Amino acid sequence: MKPATTMRLCVSLLALCCALGTGAALAQSAAVDVGSQVPDVAAVKEGLFPEDACKELEANGFKCMGFKPAIRYSLPASSFKVGSAELPELLKKQLDVFADVLKGKKGSGRQVKVIGHADASGTPEANQALSVKRAEAVKGYLVERGADPAMLVVVGVGSKDLKNSANPTAAENRRVEIGREGTP
Repeated sequence: MKPATTMRLCVSLLALCCALGTGAALAQSAAVDVGSQVPDVAAVKEGLFPEDACKELEANGFKCMGFKPAIRYSLPASSFKVGSAELPELLKKQLDVFADVLKGKKGSGRQVKVIGHADASGTPEANQALSVKRAEAVKGYLVERGADPAMLVVVGVGSKDLKNSANPTAAENRRVEIGREGTP
């Protein structure tokens, strides 16, 4: 085995071991806020599909003792304008990374949720419709970039899951989250 491959496997193994501790509990309780950063393809792949690291370890003769749960990503804290489902340029750059990861999973039968959120500036009905439009806009963009439409499940939660409940109209409440089916 090449030294680079061995190192990558060791890092994956360490990450898997650490995930069995407090990291796993954190990943299950909250979405990882990407903020204004463009995430790394490898990090997103490991976050959305952590069981693949176990399969890679086993294929190279290591025993996998478990893996961390899939991560749900919040993209980015203030990406959408009030009342809008238009994708800002930064969000498109972030979604390009997710599209690259999802292209490699075409036909896998796996599902990824695209969860739209709204702030509380409108009526509950309008916020619900807007959150669905945001999730659909993200799905459409990912599909345009090569993601399998069958693997993307659109969900709108309106303003029911505010990130900043102290300020219900705060920008960070207008977001889209991407995570594996079944992730909290």
